[in-house]
Amino acid sequence: LVVAREAGARRLSDETWFNFVENMKPISKKYRRLFHCIALDAVGMVSATIPIIDVIWAPIAASISYRMFGDKRGKYTSIITFVEEILPVTDLLPTFTIFWLLFDFLKIGNKNKEQSSATNPQYVHPQ
Repeated sequence: LVVAREAGARRLSDETWFNFVENMKPISKKYRRLFHCIALDAVGMVSATIPIIDVIWAPIAASISYRMFGDKRGKYTSIITFVEEILPVTDLLPTFTIFWLLFDFLKIGNKNKEQSSATNPQYVHPQ
């Protein structure tokens, strides 16, 4: 890789590039999911222009929402997504992006392992 600089260009070693990429993985995975959510919302908004496509897209979007946000949250997100996609005019709401904001960015509904074990300690049988 060549990186442009004011004085010229220098070549990055493969090890430096590998370290850079490894450090960026947690960030890129989180924001890759955001990109998918924005793309799915865009498809939903486009489907609003043709009502027949909306009827086909609603169950597909609900299924994707269920798989994307897991079993527990996915039940609720899929129902909300289906209703939002099937009703007219509501397609303009970016539900996938809102769910990403709530669950991935703000981490609403995520229990800390330490917090859950402190509030509900498991019984240890004395020997």
